[in-house]
Amino acid sequence: MIKVSVLYLKEEGKTFDMSYYCETHIPMVQKLLGSACTNVAVEQGLAAMAPGSLPTYVAMGHLYCNSLADFQSSFGPNAEVILSDIPNYTDTTYIVQISEVKIG
Repeated sequence: MIKVSVLYLKEEGKTFDMSYYCETHIPMVQKLLGSACTNVAVEQGLAAMAPGSLPTYVAMGHLYCNSLADFQSSFGPNAEVILSDIPNYTDTTYIVQISEVKIG
């Protein structure tokens, strides 16, 4: 199993619409990826390690797929639609990490 994580940096002066992300963007991605996407998770950053510190990431979205090939074959044809929706919920920098799930 693989996990595709999109990590949205917490940046001063930047916005992130969590309601839009959870209610519109993620369901759209799930629909477009179809059966290739076996599960999703969304996390909202609260803090870093030190008390009172800001989180490194304002949000993290995770897509789970059985294989990298499953993800790539479903994401590729839908990439333009998925990526063009990002400005509807954020103007922050994001990082994508694809990982193999070892324990989960």
